[in-house]
Amino acid sequence: MKAVRLHGAGDLRVEAVPAPGAPVPGWVRLTVTAAGICGSDLHNYRTGQWITRAPSIAGHELAGVVAALGDGVEGFVVGDTVVADSRVWCGECPACRTGRRHLCERLGFVGEACDGGFAEEIVLPARLLLPLAPFIDPAVAAMAEPLAVALHAVRRLAPRHGEPVLVVGCGPIGGLAALVLARDHDGPILLADRNAARAVRVAEVTGGSVTALDADALRAALGGRLPGAAVEATGSPAALDALIGAVAGGARVALVGIYHGRLALDPNLLVEREIDLVGCHAFTDELTEAVARLPQLAGDLARLIDRQIGLDAVPDAYARLLKGEAQGLKTIIRPGGVPA
Repeated sequence: MKAVRLHGAGDLRVEAVPAPGAPVPGWVRLTVTAAGICGSDLHNYRTGQWITRAPSIAGHELAGVVAALGDGVEGFVVGDTVVADSRVWCGECPACRTGRRHLCERLGFVGEACDGGFAEEIVLPARLLLPLAPFIDPAVAAMAEPLAVALHAVRRLAPRHGEPVLVVGCGPIGGLAALVLARDHDGPILLADRNAARAVRVAEVTGGSVTALDADALRAALGGRLPGAAVEATGSPAALDALIGAVAGGARVALVGIYHGRLALDPNLLVEREIDLVGCHAFTDELTEAVARLPQLAGDLARLIDRQIGLDAVPDAYARLLKGEAQGLKTIIRPGGVPA
C-alpha cells in the first residue's frame, strides 16, 4: 500500500509499504478515508522532537471504515465508520487511573507511538475508536480530533459571561477555538493572525472581528477595553510576548500552540497584573462531544478546509504549510483519492 513516512527531521517520503495484516486481538484494521495534517506533524518534521521510531507513518487526525476485527473486539462490525482518538496512554500511571489520560506519564500519539493515518490502511487498538454516523463527510470527520483540542482549550480558558475573547492564530486549533466560542460564548470574538486571508476566512465563518495584536487596536475594537481572556494558538514566543501586553489586568491566557524556541518573559508582568497562563494539552473527554457535534458543525467545518489532497501531494503540502501559505485551516489527505 501507499503511505507517507517520516524517516527523520526534514525527511518525509511517499513510499510503498506492506499493508497491515490481520489485526491482533483487541485491534482493528481500518481503511483510512481522510486524515488531517496537524501543526504538531509540521513541528515534528521540522525538529524531530517526537520521533521515537523511524521510519513511521505520520498522521493522528483520521477517519476510516472498519475492514477487519481482531479477536475479542466488541461494539464494531466490518463496514462501521469511525474516528480515532489520537492519544496512546498506558492506563496504569496515576494520571490514567484518575481519568487524566492526556497527562499520562508515558503518553504517546498515533503516528508516533504507532503508525498513523497517512496511509491507505491502519491498525489501531479498538479502545481508540469512536463510532461515527456514516453520512458525515470523511473530510469533516477527520476534523473531530482538532475540534476536541479546541473544545478543551475553551473549557480550560472558561471565559466569563459576555467578556471579549481574543484568539491569536487562526490556524486549525485557533480557528476551531473561535468556532467553539461562536457557538458557546456570548461575548465578542477578536481574531489576530499574520495571514490576513486566513483570518478573514475564520471571521466569515465565526462572526469574529479581525484585529491587530496591539493594545491600541484592541481598545479601538472594544470601546476602550482590553480583552480579559485569550487563546494563544501560534506557538510563537514573540506573539505570546505581545499578547501579554495586550490583555487586561486579571486576564487568562490559554496556551495551546506548539512552541518553537523559549520565552524571554518578565514574570513580574504576570505577578503585578495577575495574568494567568493556562496550559492546554490535547483533550480529556471532549472527543466524544466533538463527534456528537459534527452534524451541526459540518457546514462550518467544511468552509474552513483549505484543500483536499492525495498521498502523493503530502510533501508539497508540508512545504506550503510551513511557508504559511494556507488560506483555510486544514489540509485533508484522502488516501483513496480526492473526490471529484
